[in-house]
Amino acid sequence: MTDQEMGHLIRALKQAFINEPSGHDWHHLVRVRRNALMIADGEHITDTTIIELAALLHDVPDEKLVSSKREAEEKLKGYVSLLSLSDYEREKLNEIIFSISYKGGHEESLTSIEAMIVRDADRLDAIGAIGIARTFAYGGSRGQPIYDPDVGVRTDMTLDEYRNGKSTSIHHFHEKLLKLKDLMCTETGKNLAEERHTYMLGFLKQFDKEWNGHE
Repeated sequence: MTDQEMGHLIRALKQAFINEPSGHDWHHLVRVRRNALMIADGEHITDTTIIELAALLHDVPDEKLVSSKREAEEKLKGYVSLLSLSDYEREKLNEIIFSISYKGGHEESLTSIEAMIVRDADRLDAIGAIGIARTFAYGGSRGQPIYDPDVGVRTDMTLDEYRNGKSTSIHHFHEKLLKLKDLMCTETGKNLAEERHTYMLGFLKQFDKEWNGHE
């Protein structure tokens, strides 16, 4: 893969994702790429080409952003066609991208350090201050309420229940985001997640205090 091809890919992704309102936008892809490189460095991984590509492309086939599995596969194939990769590299890239999603806790077991790094990088951007902002951006884009005390926290969900069941943005912290720290795959990811996890706990404590009128 050449620098020119990477440039073409970046321009195409930026054009497609720059105005995505759900928090899965171009800037998210940039941050995940940066996180992935930081984690790779911490894990002493020097060959980062596939890691960078997977970080940039990981949301192209995301179920939340496409209408079907076929559309997801075709969209990803279109972007990958911009790159001169070997069959092995294409297979590795696809394997990472299609294996890192949370899926309501029905996630796949990962077998490669590259996939672990990209999963951790994506999940880091789902927690902390930016994770909080993205949670409410996504909820707003889907017409989801900020909070409803009459809605219970869901547990043991099927994938369909996770994707389509009734919830709120605040409930999402308890149903997913607060679990991510302990689901990090790499030691570097675990260390980076600690501060962001603590920040979310502080936010939720303050939210609860203000919601219930306790100043």
